[in-house]
Amino acid sequence: MTSPSLSAQAAPAIPRRTWLALAVLLLGIFMSLLDTTIVNVALPTIRTSLDASEATISWIISGYALAFGLALIPAGRIGDRFGHKWVFFTGLAIFTAASIACGLAQNDVQLIVSRVVQGLGGGIFFPPVTAFIQLLFAPRVRGKAFAILGAVIGISTALGPLAGGLIIQAFGNDTGWRYIFFVNLPLGIIALIAAVVLLPKGSEGKRLSTDIVGLLLASAALVAILVPLIEGETTGWPAWTYISLVGGVVLLVLFAFWERRVAAKGAEALVPPHLFSHPSFSGGVVLAMVYFAAFTSIFFTISIFWQAGLGHTALESGLVSIPFALGSIVGASQSDRLAVRLGRTVLVIGVAAVALGLIALWLVLLLVPATDLTNWALLAPLAVAGVGSGLFIAPNARFITATVDPAEAGAASGVVGTVQRIGSAIGIAVIGSVFFGSLSIAKPTATQIAEAGKKYGAAGADAVKHAISEIATKNVAEGFGHSASLALMVSAIFAIVAFALVFMLPKHVNLHGGPPAAAPKVAAE
Repeated sequence: MTSPSLSAQAAPAIPRRTWLALAVLLLGIFMSLLDTTIVNVALPTIRTSLDASEATISWIISGYALAFGLALIPAGRIGDRFGHKWVFFTGLAIFTAASIACGLAQNDVQLIVSRVVQGLGGGIFFPPVTAFIQLLFAPRVRGKAFAILGAVIGISTALGPLAGGLIIQAFGNDTGWRYIFFVNLPLGIIALIAAVVLLPKGSEGKRLSTDIVGLLLASAALVAILVPLIEGETTGWPAWTYISLVGGVVLLVLFAFWERRVAAKGAEALVPPHLFSHPSFSGGVVLAMVYFAAFTSIFFTISIFWQAGLGHTALESGLVSIPFALGSIVGASQSDRLAVRLGRTVLVIGVAAVALGLIALWLVLLLVPATDLTNWALLAPLAVAGVGSGLFIAPNARFITATVDPAEAGAASGVVGTVQRIGSAIGIAVIGSVFFGSLSIAKPTATQIAEAGKKYGAAGADAVKHAISEIATKNVAEGFGHSASLALMVSAIFAIVAFALVFMLPKHVNLHGGPPAAAPKVAAE
């Protein structure tokens, strides 16, 4: 007679409740990462509605990403101490409430503050997701759960522009951008109720790290670097911007010394310094930051150019992203299988495809007159980049964390997640500065006006005004087209650097192995 325990070990069955719990976690992830890109298509209408500055446009994206990233590591530590279930619930509640505040914002300051709080909430409930996957799934099926997580991450980010365009089209330019945030309310309520019912208690009781100084130093350093990158172009790069940049670097150095001091005392550092004794991990961290700087900025550039420069609607701007979204779905669906079979090669192929796609996008914008651009001209480059992004995003974090000892994987995963969001924030700050800093729109010249009068004068004053308006529209398109091409060139450079860094990762890692998962507590609190 076969022992039930041995049978279960040979073929572990995953209870239906476990899959439902995973669905709840993935709904939260979908909401938080959709909000990293869904706002892109709303930026032109937000700018008009709130009379927002160019710096505000960058802060709406960068502030969210920065707060998200900075919350990841402390949230993971708090979950270890008090239980991941209620950390997930608290973060999701903050995220949902902040989404309402974003939709109700009456000026740019209120919107930026609400976005920062929203990002903070997203960063709080993200770590419990990976913790629960480790807890609920045995090693042999854990890889499948992580592959699904990776696919959701890639797909939610890719679908953001299209979803935003559809919402704005449905509710109008004046208020549509507000519903981009309001849509999180019903989803958040469903996820909160389901979390209470379905998520297990998890494990708790681990001593809570108190590296508050490290968190403050890291936060201050990143803010000191981001503020001048975002505000510098608007303010004309005064002396304080350079002082702030230098100060940010100094604070990063102080942060590194502080973390070494905390570790030397035997305490738990916010970012364990010994992780960086692994050259492959150090290179992988830089890879994650640079790649997300390139990836996140793609539709920031295209959305502003397509709407403000070419006069298309938010929905038309969102439709541009469909090839990328479809490519991302295809790539993500195959990434886990290919990662097991090909190892690091799948990441090499993914980053190479993203780099080639961005280079092609840059060349299209550089060589094709802005007024002649259509969705079809961007279809192939975006599809290639989308497939590459899908191949890379799902397995990249596991490859990077595999460069350290298994006992350090949890801390390494937190660092990688934080660096990814910081890369997004820095990428938007840099790309926004390049885009708006190079933006120059020529007015119709006296010669052009005279020629329009000579050519259309016989048809009347209205015909002449229309001709002059056409000239002005063309100048706007060309000005935005020039800036967009420069911004995409910088994104392509980021992707090329990422391609060079991917070779620092090991050729093969054990994606589905590891020690057995701890038995979960399934009783709901």
